[in-house]
Amino acid sequence: MEATEKKKRGLLTAIVVAVVGGLLLVHQWLPGLPGHPMSLVETFLPWLGLAVPLGLIVAAVRRSAVTALACLTLAAVWVGVFREPLWSPDTPRTYDLTVVQHNVSDENTSPSRVARILLGPDPDVIALQELTPSSLPAYRIALDPTHPYRATVGTVGLWSKHPLADIARVDIKPAEVDAGWDRGLRAVVRSPRGDVTTYVAHLPSVRVRATQGYATGWRDESAARLGRALAADRSTAVLVLGDLNGTVDDRGLAPVLSQVRGDRDDFAFSWPVTLPLARIDHVLARGEAEVGDTWTLPDTGSDHLPVAARVRR
Repeated sequence: MEATEKKKRGLLTAIVVAVVGGLLLVHQWLPGLPGHPMSLVETFLPWLGLAVPLGLIVAAVRRSAVTALACLTLAAVWVGVFREPLWSPDTPRTYDLTVVQHNVSDENTSPSRVARILLGPDPDVIALQELTPSSLPAYRIALDPTHPYRATVGTVGLWSKHPLADIARVDIKPAEVDAGWDRGLRAVVRSPRGDVTTYVAHLPSVRVRATQGYATGWRDESAARLGRALAADRSTAVLVLGDLNGTVDDRGLAPVLSQVRGDRDDFAFSWPVTLPLARIDHVLARGEAEVGDTWTLPDTGSDHLPVAARVRR
C-alpha cells in the first residue's frame, strides 16, 4: 500500500512538471483572463525552470522514474525556450555602439554616483527615466562633458557622444492620465556607422491589487501607443531604450515586441534591485540595428539596476 501511495504522489508531481512544460511552450496562445494572471506568470516565466530541481528531489525521494523523465523533458523545453541552440556556431560578434538604459528613481539622492556607474562601460548612448526638475541639472553636470548631445522630454532623457537630430516628444500617455505626463521621446543618433532612430520610453507601473488582480491597463495602453509609433516609423535602424514595466514574454508588451526585439540569451534581470527577478528595463532594436551582449551594472541607489548592451549598426 505504501509503495502504491508513493507511485501516486510521484505521478502527481510528474503531471505538475508536464503542465509547467506545456505552459512554457504555449503560454502566448492561452486566452487572457480577468485580472491578467497570464501577464503576471509571463513576467517571471524563466523561474518556472525551478520545477526541474524540485521535481528531481521528489523523484529521488519517491524513486519515480516517470517524474525524473518529466523533469528532464522540462529541462530540455526550458533550454529550448530561453537559450540559443547548443549547436549554433559560436562566432565572435563585433558591435558599433554601447548603450546604457536606466530608471534612476525620482528618489535617488546621488546623481553623481549614478553617472559614475553608468559611464563605467564607456557607453555611446545613455537613456534615463524618472528625471526630476531638481535632479536634471546634476545629471547634466555629470554627463554633458562626455556626452555633450542631449535631449529631454518630461521625465525621460537621452545623452549621446554623437550628434542628435529630429528630437521629438512621443505621445504614449494613457487617456485617463492627466496632461503633462511626458515619458516618451524620439531622436536620431548620428553614429559614425549611420543614423539610429532611438526611442526612450517609460511605461506606467503595474500593481497587484485585491480588486483588479494584476493591474496592467495603463501599461498596456501605453505599450499600444508606443507600438503604433514604431509601426509608423520607416527608419532603417531603430532602438528602443526604456523601463517598459514588463518582460519580453509579457503579452501586454506585444504591440512593442512585434516591432523590435532584444537579446534573449542574456537574462540581465534588472528589478527589483534587492533580488533581481525580471528584466523590465530593455534595449530593443530592429532593422539594421541588432542587440547583443546584454548585462546589468552595479546598484546605483535606484530600485532598478542599469542595463547595458552592445548594438551593431
